[in-house]
Amino acid sequence: MSIHPSSVISKEAEIGKDVVIGPFCVVKGRAKIGDGTILESHVSLGNETGIVEVGKNNRISSGAAVGGPPQDLSYKGEPTKLIVGDNNVIREFATLNCGTAKGGGVTKIGSNCLIMAYSHIAHDCHLGNHVVIANTTQLAGHVFFDDHVKVGGICAFNQFVRIGKHAFIAGDSAVHKDVLPFTIAQGKYAVMRTPNKIGMERAGYSKEDVDAIKTAVRIITMGEGTLEERITRIQNECASTPTVQYFLDFTRASITGPRGLAL
Repeated sequence: MSIHPSSVISKEAEIGKDVVIGPFCVVKGRAKIGDGTILESHVSLGNETGIVEVGKNNRISSGAAVGGPPQDLSYKGEPTKLIVGDNNVIREFATLNCGTAKGGGVTKIGSNCLIMAYSHIAHDCHLGNHVVIANTTQLAGHVFFDDHVKVGGICAFNQFVRIGKHAFIAGDSAVHKDVLPFTIAQGKYAVMRTPNKIGMERAGYSKEDVDAIKTAVRIITMGEGTLEERITRIQNECASTPTVQYFLDFTRASITGPRGLAL
């Protein structure tokens, strides 16, 4: 463990093995930093009332604020949490806030994620594993990203939006509705435009899955009839695989959810 003498560390903090805390960092309150994690310099981690748990082998760049209190008027100092997994990179001046009591109390970041400079992850957001968020992207509260979501720069996400796994959000998009897994969305407001065929192939999905999702996306985005009727068409016309079933389950949840689908 290496802590620069200019940094200030809470007496309540738990610091793991081989942690490096560079100059002018501040670790507040009940913070837990896992083995091998690096705070480069001028990092603020934790807050006086919340609980921040950062896993192993993360790298947090200069000026990042990790685990600050939620930017929500309902917050009254409850001991809510931010939980960060392993092997993440959090770049300069990114901000990640703790949850709120009314939102479940936890903001959660998975493992192997890249959160680029000046991005904001608000209270009660949940990010899966292998998520990439490009510079200055802003997530409002209660946003859900499944695994392997990729987001271009300067994007904005409304509260309660859900993004399915292996979705790609093109840069400079404003997202106010759910984006289905395995799709590419773009625009202000963003709409789903095409299946993420290249992303699926790179991730190792079979040709059967790629072809089935291509058909399913075309039916949802361009088909006639109600969304329920389009779901029935997918069940009849597409191979019955776990990938297609996940796509259908996500679609059903979005139809009845607070935001609806980005069509």
